[in-house]
Amino acid sequence: MIALLQEYTDVFAWSYDDMPGLDTNIVVHKIPLEEGCKPVKQKLRRAHPDIWIKVKVELEKQWGVGFLEVVRYPQ
Repeated sequence: MIALLQEYTDVFAWSYDDMPGLDTNIVVHKIPLEEGCKPVKQKLRRAHPDIWIKVKVELEKQWGVGFLEVVRYPQ
């Protein structure tokens, strides 16, 4: 498997920058909400600070190439 990946390295996307023009219609994820339902407030989930740093870096990469957008849902 490793040899295959190394031989055809130009075929695979190794970062988000390698995927310009990706059609977001195939990969968009939405949260379907039912009208009139109250949001459920969950308790704070704690994680190790190293994990939060990795999450922040990944989110910044995805935000930087336009994979993420802010969506405001009505209360």
